[in-house]
Amino acid sequence: MHNIRFAVAQINSTVGDFSGNTRKIMESIDRAKSLGVDLLTFPELAITGYPPEDLLLKPQFIKQNKECLDDITEHSADIALVVGFVDSDGDTYNAAAVLYNKKLVGVYHKFYLPNYGVFDENRYFQAGVGCPVFVIYGVGMGITICEDMWYEAGPALVQAYAGAKVLINISASPYHAGKGLFRERMLATRASDSMAIVIHNNLIGGQDELVFDGNSLIINEKGEVIARGKQFEEDFVVVDLDVESVFRSQLHDPRRRKETPWVKDKLQEATRIKVSSEHLANAKPSLPPRQVERLLDEPAEIYHALVLGTRDYVRKNGFERVVIGLSGGVDSSLVAAIAADALGPENVVGVSMPSRYSSAGSKSDAEGLARNLGIDFSVIPIEMAFSSYLETLAGSFEGTSPDSAEENIQARIRGNILFALSNKFGWLVLACSNKSETATGYTTIYGDMAGGFIPLKDVPKTVVYKLAQYRNQRGKKELIPVGVLAKAPSAELRPDQKDTDTLPPYEVLDPILKAYVEDDLAIDQIVAMGFDRDMVVRVARLVDRSEYKRRQAAPGIKITPRDFGRDRRLPISNKFREE
Repeated sequence: MHNIRFAVAQINSTVGDFSGNTRKIMESIDRAKSLGVDLLTFPELAITGYPPEDLLLKPQFIKQNKECLDDITEHSADIALVVGFVDSDGDTYNAAAVLYNKKLVGVYHKFYLPNYGVFDENRYFQAGVGCPVFVIYGVGMGITICEDMWYEAGPALVQAYAGAKVLINISASPYHAGKGLFRERMLATRASDSMAIVIHNNLIGGQDELVFDGNSLIINEKGEVIARGKQFEEDFVVVDLDVESVFRSQLHDPRRRKETPWVKDKLQEATRIKVSSEHLANAKPSLPPRQVERLLDEPAEIYHALVLGTRDYVRKNGFERVVIGLSGGVDSSLVAAIAADALGPENVVGVSMPSRYSSAGSKSDAEGLARNLGIDFSVIPIEMAFSSYLETLAGSFEGTSPDSAEENIQARIRGNILFALSNKFGWLVLACSNKSETATGYTTIYGDMAGGFIPLKDVPKTVVYKLAQYRNQRGKKELIPVGVLAKAPSAELRPDQKDTDTLPPYEVLDPILKAYVEDDLAIDQIVAMGFDRDMVVRVARLVDRSEYKRRQAAPGIKITPRDFGRDRRLPISNKFREE
């Protein structure tokens, strides 16, 4: 056996952009050929983008995806490819095409279809059967798709027992904080258990609420990472792999001679498909040295995910500029920093909309932030509009005391102004609500919730502060003014208002919300963690009765294991309450 040159094309596909996705794939093929690559991989559903959702119910969508595969096949002279696409034969399959020298030599259908959390694949796809091993350049190679690799006794193990020395997994594994390390450990275990090289190609990019982090991996048969794709960036990873070392390692591993009953049964489905027995005569220029990329720490990876998700949502939906209401608070300051990093400061507009309750510090902090970021900035006071509303409603409100109704009028005026600017100039409105506010309903529907996209929708308030501090530390100068981080959080909708007038301190609130919303713990279990029962019950009630608000919120980026919307789906009309 000779060394084989493998490449991972970690590309950013856009759902339904067949021409753009195909162009990226073909450009990657040309690059691979110039580097003497023998086998090139692409992510799961690279041709269609992921997830296509109900586009998969449109026959024309399936047809165009297959036509693109035909074009890619014609472009595959002198190279082997693994490309994700949608196959159909009366039903639809999440599939990987194996192409070799301008021929479609085989197709693998995804075995395990995830139907939990953000995934809905049983709605669209039929599960595959069989665990084929493709003999390419005389080497057995197993092909799997994403979820297939997460099962210990899954198709990859069967393929390894059937003679696969290389296990190729094409994937669209969505990001949440900490998942990259967890996924790496899982893949390293699969490699060492199977005594085979694992090549994992993960999608990169933002798609609506989801972000795909890339972080593709090449792991040897000992479970050691030998190459990693960049996080949150497109990348092209090329390595020369000594497949002979896998054969030697397998000879010394007695486990392979004792298959489990499940593996023995499935081995009957592990057909061998002979593709080629020899290398193509590709010139192989020397590869520049490439160090294994280090994983980002948690604040950095979350920040990069928010930047990527914001950039792709804005660009993939045809917008050029965004507009943000700058209150002088930490949420809007962080959103503005993310937007400036994602789109360039020239494409971000900040608008301060002070009311009679806005402090001098908040107004100056908003202006200072805009100056530090280099974004366009304007001031549109709302006092005249607010006074007009109060006058208009004076008769209807007669005999009542001012309360949240008057407070929320101010937030809705601001939302109106932002959307007027959006209508006039075609700017996308970025709302600034965070997960703590969204969870408890401490946000005004059609007011500060109003927007086309909410970057911080899944970011707890305590994490917002950490991200703001991270962004300041990363820069050569302080971008977010120190006053923003130092002052007590306030909506500034009434005199001397503080968030703690309505909510527990965020350092207490956020752990309760995580336990109740993300971990589904019962009230008694949360109390047992050391929290006051009355406080836990009050927070749970706020969460439960705010579902109607969350259903009407704009999409936002998922960064926790369980976000509102795609992950957590509760009925609005719901009488169940824990005591």
